Amino acid sequence: MSEKRPLLADGSVVEDYSPLYKYWERARERGLEEAKITSEDLEFARELVERGGRVSLYELIKALAERMLERVDGGAAAEAYASLGIELPEELARKRIAEILAGWAVEACQTLNMLSIRKRRS
Repeated sequence: MSEKRPLLADGSVVEDYSPLYKYWERARERGLEEAKITSEDLEFARELVERGGRVSLYELIKALAERMLERVDGGAAAEAYASLGIELPEELARKRIAEILAGWAVEACQTLNMLSIRKRRS
């Protein structure tokens, strides 16, 4: 089964984009702008990795999510998760949607060969 993914996403970082798609539905219903990634986000990620040398995936997603948090409406985020059967407080739902956006940005950077994620050897 092929899962629906946004442009340039490959599923290597974000396993499930359904909360983001539900968020977009709720945002449209509320007359809000859909939270998306931008070329500036991708450039920010590339620069962060270039400046810092080796950056963990966790650190990269955390920095990107902080940058994207202001784009996410808490009410729409909580409603999106509720529609999936997951009750979350608005702030946590907002943070989770921002983390999905951040993961999407990392996947887009990989797709565009702007950076690469190396898996740790066990």
